[in-house]
Amino acid sequence: MASIIYQALNTTRDTANMITNHPYYPLEVEIASYLANEWSVPMLLSMFAGLCALVLFGTVCVVDKVHKNLPAREKAAIWWFVLSGAIHLFFEGYFSLNHTRMGPAQDLFGQLWKEYALSDSRYLTSDPFVLCMETVTAFTWGPLCFVVASFITTSHPLRHPLQIIVCVGQIYGLILYYATSMFDHFYMGVTYSRPEFLYFWVYYFFMNFIWMVFPGMLLVSSVRRIAKAFRALDNLEATSKGANGKATNGKANGHSKKDS
Repeated sequence: MASIIYQALNTTRDTANMITNHPYYPLEVEIASYLANEWSVPMLLSMFAGLCALVLFGTVCVVDKVHKNLPAREKAAIWWFVLSGAIHLFFEGYFSLNHTRMGPAQDLFGQLWKEYALSDSRYLTSDPFVLCMETVTAFTWGPLCFVVASFITTSHPLRHPLQIIVCVGQIYGLILYYATSMFDHFYMGVTYSRPEFLYFWVYYFFMNFIWMVFPGMLLVSSVRRIAKAFRALDNLEATSKGANGKATNGKANGHSKKDS
């Protein structure tokens, strides 16, 4: 009896901590212990942009100093993988580790996620798909982005195979991210994004679509490079077989002349 009363009290307490008075869609969704952001949107976006610029600028300086003879295209690939890896590992990793306390969070990353969640409230409700997808992205593709960046600087033979794996993983995750949200919208009648242009088209669509564009370009580049390498290998093997065949025929003809 005592355990039943204890469970009932806990349930009542948990229900009391669930808040529905918030700006997120659907408006009836319950967010645990939600608190509005303390910082303004311009300040949050400026700080995030500043952090990204700092990572990018630092990468550019290091690459230009240590690997100045690399082609510009390879340098740009390094810049992308370092920036992408940093966002995956630190920003998305933050969400993966703190998803249960996103509602009341007031630190920088917490407020940034609450701002982004206006385009997808699943980030404030520990949605299973979003949590699993972000965890894989943070702790698999994040570190591998740094590995690919280092492989580019050394022209490592595994650079392009690993680059293909990372890019396919990023694109696949993004497709599932869009697909699950759109499925719930069109078939279940559940909308996670506010309808304003900023939230749907800028936050939800554009800021994620970047991971379709750049990984797509790098994926195509790696596939072409590997196809070119295999084509050259096939031509080399064909030439080698042809030369060996001619040498064999020449020896055979020489023997036949002596016999005659």
